[in-house]
Amino acid sequence: MSKPYPLGANLLSASSSKPQGCNFSIYAPDCANLQLVLFNGKTQRSFTIENKYAGIHHIFISDISAGQQYGFSSYIEGEDWLLLDPYAKAVSKAPYYQPPYSADKSWHMAKALVTDNTFDWQDVPPPDVPLAETILLETHTKGFSQLNPAITSAAPGSYQALADPANIKLLQEQGITSVQLLPVAVCMHEPHLLKQQGVNFWGYSTLAFMAPDPRYATIDAVAELKTAIRELHRNGIEVILDVVFNHTAEGGQDGPIFNLKALDKRYYLRNENGLRNYTGCGNSLDLTHQASLNLVMDSLRYWVSEYHIDGFRFDLAATLGRNGDRFNQQAPFFHAVAQDPILQPTKLIAEPWDIGPDGYQLSYFPDGWNECNDKFRDTVRSFWRGDHGYLKDFATRIMGSRHFFSGGRWPHKLPVNYIAYHDGFTLQDLVSYNDKHNCANGENNRDGHGDNRSYNCGIEGITDNVEIIAFREKQKRNLITTLLFSFGIPHLLAADTVSHTQGGNNNAYCQDNAISWLNWQMDELKQEFQDWLSKMIAARKQYMLPFIDAFTGDGRNNHRISWYCSNGEVMQQHDWEHQNCLGLHLGLNTDGDELLLLFNQIDTPVDFKLPDVPPIWHRVCDTSSMHLAPLNVNDHYQLAGRSMVVLQRSGVNDTVKGHQVAADAIVTKKAVSTRPIDSI
Repeated sequence: MSKPYPLGANLLSASSSKPQGCNFSIYAPDCANLQLVLFNGKTQRSFTIENKYAGIHHIFISDISAGQQYGFSSYIEGEDWLLLDPYAKAVSKAPYYQPPYSADKSWHMAKALVTDNTFDWQDVPPPDVPLAETILLETHTKGFSQLNPAITSAAPGSYQALADPANIKLLQEQGITSVQLLPVAVCMHEPHLLKQQGVNFWGYSTLAFMAPDPRYATIDAVAELKTAIRELHRNGIEVILDVVFNHTAEGGQDGPIFNLKALDKRYYLRNENGLRNYTGCGNSLDLTHQASLNLVMDSLRYWVSEYHIDGFRFDLAATLGRNGDRFNQQAPFFHAVAQDPILQPTKLIAEPWDIGPDGYQLSYFPDGWNECNDKFRDTVRSFWRGDHGYLKDFATRIMGSRHFFSGGRWPHKLPVNYIAYHDGFTLQDLVSYNDKHNCANGENNRDGHGDNRSYNCGIEGITDNVEIIAFREKQKRNLITTLLFSFGIPHLLAADTVSHTQGGNNNAYCQDNAISWLNWQMDELKQEFQDWLSKMIAARKQYMLPFIDAFTGDGRNNHRISWYCSNGEVMQQHDWEHQNCLGLHLGLNTDGDELLLLFNQIDTPVDFKLPDVPPIWHRVCDTSSMHLAPLNVNDHYQLAGRSMVVLQRSGVNDTVKGHQVAADAIVTKKAVSTRPIDSI
């Protein structure tokens, strides 16, 4: 006897009352007649599905085992199409076709596979890294290891290579807590790429939300991805998945029919002209429709339950909260996630925008959602490029963009700060190119973002000019040190750990080649930067984390904060308009540990008078030098041109709490006038 739930293909073990077999169930209210098709080599069997319940077609077939290929056939405008199960847990091969797509070609596409969820997790627990301690590393499964000669335990570019001892050693040495993988769900390449015999390398064109892409497997994508996750967990490293639920690979009104368009036209947002395109990809999923919401929620739960995924980064997440042309903070999707006990412990990171009306929603996602902070990226890039007028905004970004994300809502609303993301310049290219160079994408350099806020330091592209190379390295250190010593969750790009260049391509979505594959040939300069980065992440954990914890929640106003000019005077309102140098002084309680961050935006050195708070400061970092030689500093610091310095001193043991609160209140009140607006 078949059942409507759960949807998809679900194996049933034999018992005294039930035979062994598989229950197939698919939501298809727009299909009057639907057949299940089972494939065995070149032969196939078809079964008419007679059982229906609330738009769900379901059938039980005995003697089915894992690995069985299947699909659903339906007559659409007089032609017999084979449709892929939206709940497919695996596919038979990497999907590909030669445009245009047709009913005949649908029968030669990748088939869904029946899977067995049995896997030995060996009682390895999830790392469960606190938000404030999280260091994100964004990478592409294949691009991360394809050219790494140190990979020995697995095929380069594969799921299992992610957990190769060489990769795990690197991640641990770098201090990475969480790997954020670009989409690994089965991807179908856009028609214009297929015509060029190209691919969507990034994977932002989802065909099956629950099935891992076989492009990165040698035999069994399901088992190999689970194995990689287990071994990363065993070594204390979380796995965050980048997921695409805002649109599907079916494209616009004239796009191909893979499943959802035929099964239920209400899966997508529509208007009188057809499909709404708030994603730039031709369609937008309508999560106010119950079936769409179910598909997304079931997919998320499946990744957590069956793959032990630690969290998700949601591509163009504003679409998920849409009610037509408007974004709704109380959207059904947000409520569904918030009440789900499986999803509640996971990390949820939103890209808080799409390209539709009312599409920019930074800071408007509900509690429990962290958000990618593009304001941090743009402001910090502009500041270190030397642009004027960013001092106050720069200070606000360092303090966690609190006008967007109040410290009272930390850590669950800590912003995800970043300098570089997959969809833009790498860090190396950010300091090497003034303009994008995307001609390899085949669109005459029209694609990609034009507002990069980059600076080539004097020469466009690769150079052997020693002075320019040194300046670029210093700029990289300025950007990364600002990222690591700001309030928020740091997001790093894997390419930046090896100083990888994409040749100025800031939209390498279709480059499955050396443009996107990380170059692991480390010269002395690259190795020095990688070693420096490891030390700086360790310094963040040692010196910055206590301040993030202290400035979080109800006790955040019990601590000290002051802003200084280079002459040692507390900054006044007019100073924010014309100063090029800035000092941020942070202190715990009245006499606890202290940090002093010094910034010089111009090329001229500055003699910075330090605050009159003995004892002597200890130097943590000076970006003018690659080396972290210890140094004790007293009342002045010679701040090099275009550089940043981090100084630290340990405080005296805390005294009676009751006396501290009163004293801290006085200090806080006194310091308010010295802070840029909205930075508190």
